[in-house]
Amino acid sequence: LILALSCPSSVSFAAVGPTANYLSFGVTPSSPKAAAAAAAPTTATTYPPGSFDRALIFDCDGVIIETEELHRLAYNAAFQKFGLRVNGAPVDWSVEYYDVLQNTVGGGKGKMFYHFRTTTNGVWPTSPSSEPPSSPEDQQALIDALQAYKTDYYKTLIAEKAVPRPGVIELMDAAIADPRTAVGVCSASTKAAVTKVLDVTLGEARRNQLNVCILGDDVSKLKPDPMIYRTAAERLSIDPSKCVVVEDSVVGLKAAKGAGMRCLITYTKSTAGEDFYGLGADAKVPELGSRSVTFDSIFGPIKQLGADAEILVGKKDPAEALKFSYLS
Repeated sequence: LILALSCPSSVSFAAVGPTANYLSFGVTPSSPKAAAAAAAPTTATTYPPGSFDRALIFDCDGVIIETEELHRLAYNAAFQKFGLRVNGAPVDWSVEYYDVLQNTVGGGKGKMFYHFRTTTNGVWPTSPSSEPPSSPEDQQALIDALQAYKTDYYKTLIAEKAVPRPGVIELMDAAIADPRTAVGVCSASTKAAVTKVLDVTLGEARRNQLNVCILGDDVSKLKPDPMIYRTAAERLSIDPSKCVVVEDSVVGLKAAKGAGMRCLITYTKSTAGEDFYGLGADAKVPELGSRSVTFDSIFGPIKQLGADAEILVGKKDPAEALKFSYLS
């Protein structure tokens, strides 16, 4: 089985044409296991078949750390920096609206495109010095610039506030210690953002022991499309049915199940109300640490009874349970 985890550099903005004013801020954002330990976690290494018996794969945002509020603050900082307004009102994402976005669309650029194409009914924002971008190229340039600024701002927040969720490090270390288990991160976020999160929360040494790390920059389709998890299985040369994914959202759950993998949900305040079991989750818990989720409680039953064995027996939320105390 495989355990996978979801995993920003300076950018100078330049543009030609109508969108140039949006980008004129001058912002400069700041064994198989043994072999893998010497390689960067974003390496495209493909392992020989039979290298691993199982894999554990983690999403990043909301799983390794609760980052969604930091993402929301960083997006709003970018909108404010660029002075964006729609129909005269400043662009600002509320907590409630961002909860909807993160359970609907994967990736930061995807969220912004969704907002300006769907939520605002195709009305693109103005800035103090520019009209709304009208061509697809200008719209893409604006989104790219916003994302670059947002990522740089987000990295600053991460450096100040990032703390891993309870139980994540212990579970990851146990999987890393097993030579027949591959460990990875699969995240729709940018390479710059995820690398910063992993460096702060995991540390460089642990991060370098990941067997696979696939990010939003590495695939052409983001969650809920299963491409990112299918790509992880291909690189590990392992059957997807032998992989267990740790996710926190409906978008991630759909991606994992679409790839044919087992999925454990560790939900957050913003995702606790989702019907994860109804959408196929194999188990859900509020936090790994609060339920003493261990490597053996996940993979022990699978080793004994096969890939379809029930996991986290006696530890997971019962299917009929109402929502976690986050909702109370």
